[in-house]
Amino acid sequence: MTGAQQVYAEDIAPGYELPELVKNCTPRQLVMWAGAAPDFYEIHYDAEYARAAGLPGLVVHGALKYAFLGQLLHDWVAPDGRVVSFRCSYRGLDVPGEDLRCRGVVRGSTVEAGETRFELQIWIENPRGEITTPGSAVVVLPSRS
Repeated sequence: MTGAQQVYAEDIAPGYELPELVKNCTPRQLVMWAGAAPDFYEIHYDAEYARAAGLPGLVVHGALKYAFLGQLLHDWVAPDGRVVSFRCSYRGLDVPGEDLRCRGVVRGSTVEAGETRFELQIWIENPRGEITTPGSAVVVLPSRS
């Protein structure tokens, strides 16, 4: 839990923008993720190997970016909401040392079995404004009543 105020279904409408989450990976974080994942593809922790493969240097793990988007969602719905589903695709490379902006916007809502479900567009963009990791999510927010 982030300590933020609970967001309620009655306060959200299409077009609402989620609070941005900014992440800036370090090479150390990539090594730690490689061990935890486990994802030991050398492009994530061996800069020389990555450059020899034609990359600009180390590359942030796709699954780590997925986890960042999961944190964006969790931080927004917590403590009493929940993430029903989310997905993303990896469309661009992100490198350590750059601010990765995790963002989202509400696209619509439905009521099912007394719950308000919100459909979201989520993404990560790099400092050049390029969306490298687009995705979508469905979340449930509690009602004030």
